[in-house]
Amino acid sequence: MAYSVVVVDDHNLLSEAIGSLVDDFEHFALAYVCRNGKELLTELTRRGKTPDIVLMDVNMPIMNGIEATEHLKEHYPEIKVLALSIEEEEEIILKMLRAGARGYLMKDTKKEILEEALEQLMDKGYYHTNTIAKILVGSLTKQPFDIEFTDRELEFIEYACTEMTYREIAEKMFLSPKTIEGYRDSIYEKIGIKNRIGLVLYAIRNNLFTP
Repeated sequence: MAYSVVVVDDHNLLSEAIGSLVDDFEHFALAYVCRNGKELLTELTRRGKTPDIVLMDVNMPIMNGIEATEHLKEHYPEIKVLALSIEEEEEIILKMLRAGARGYLMKDTKKEILEEALEQLMDKGYYHTNTIAKILVGSLTKQPFDIEFTDRELEFIEYACTEMTYREIAEKMFLSPKTIEGYRDSIYEKIGIKNRIGLVLYAIRNNLFTP
């Protein structure tokens, strides 16, 4: 039985091309194509059956990918969202991950990478390409089982994966901003990352945070 996939993209030719690729994959089948998030939500209600995966563009009119993903997370948590975009900005990628996307692919990705992403999404629950990981994280040199976190560090990681500023995190944890910066720098060094979005990716991959 093939996993069902919906493509959401406002560029008709591109969405049709992506849909054709999906249909060629052994374990996947295109269910239908939508032009924006609002159209997707309408179709989900009308059809009464949810797909396994939604390939979601980020920048779309009427309802963009971030808004649509947030809605799916709340009302259709069983659907796995894989962002497929041209956006490389860290803040955009971070917003999609926070919204509930299980992975992020660039639109110029190769056919075999897309298939691998879909396979891993169903198998592991998430997927991030090496390209995206390098853009956002840098190389992770340590394995998760090599790293130990204190309870306070784990608390900080949980807050850091939200949209709270570091100052707001400091207030929440009843600590000074300087102490919070110390937690941040220590964790970055432990994990081998360079920025906050790297921390989010790490936390999702290692079940320290669930979008």
